[in-house]
Amino acid sequence: MDEAAPSVAAAAVEAEAEAADAADATLASPVLRAKILLDRANFPAGEIDGRGGAKLALALTAFQNARQLPATGALDAATVAELELDTAPLLVHYTVSAADAAGPYRPVPAGMAAKARRRALGYASAAEALGERFHASPSLLRALNPGRRLDRAGAAIVVPNVAPAAVLPAAARIVVDRSDGTLTLQDEHGATFAQFPVTMGGPRDPLPLGTWSVTAIAHDPSYRYNPRLFWDAGPNDRPATLPPGPNNPVGVVWIALSKRHLGIHGTAQPGKIGRTKSHGCIRLSNWDARRVAQAAAVGLPVVFQK
Repeated sequence: MDEAAPSVAAAAVEAEAEAADAADATLASPVLRAKILLDRANFPAGEIDGRGGAKLALALTAFQNARQLPATGALDAATVAELELDTAPLLVHYTVSAADAAGPYRPVPAGMAAKARRRALGYASAAEALGERFHASPSLLRALNPGRRLDRAGAAIVVPNVAPAAVLPAAARIVVDRSDGTLTLQDEHGATFAQFPVTMGGPRDPLPLGTWSVTAIAHDPSYRYNPRLFWDAGPNDRPATLPPGPNNPVGVVWIALSKRHLGIHGTAQPGKIGRTKSHGCIRLSNWDARRVAQAAAVGLPVVFQK
């Protein structure tokens, strides 16, 4: 036993060094650094995954406009300098708790009737739960922690530091832009202080342009499925009430609007935000939906525009 101890300790040190090297290599990506900093500034570019694209360009443009920088939509020197005024660490260590490891985790059934039979629609895995907590894709968490179990209590893992620089103030209005696929929070002067990527209705369920208002805000809502409201419902579908949970079809937040059957809400699939269509509602990641709900109130105007 005594002879084995040094090899175990050496293996632990080696694993720690490997994880640190992986985190350093991943963090060297300018895109990943920008995504973490934009998320903390409340101009997220979607799920933090280290990949660029249209959502990153939109987030950069909005951030540049808010900071009175040239709106290039690119990671230019002036934008990087402004982002890096936030000097908090980009990655932090997190110890997987017993609750993180225990779950409970269960695969989410596909059909509405099967979902309705569950007591809750929780996470399917520890990787999914930790991804939501740290606004990151499970694949990024695995890349940051090679060889480490995300579902093992006591495991020390590296995660994005997504603590915001400041709490969002109350919004004077919400604006949903169809052409950009974004939701912005504006102050009383019309200045944007936060922007989020969204999924919205498509050709069969177009965004109803105009000005509406918030009528209610519900956290951890149940979901009432009415197949008569969905053009793609199955012929044997029946009305059902689905229990709350992050894998509920409307996620962890429902912001009801004065337009009947329409709301702003979370989602069970944050990686698909901006890449799919909805049945008319405005869909955000669960963590962004919480931020919007924090800044919203009953009576708040909501503008849907081209």
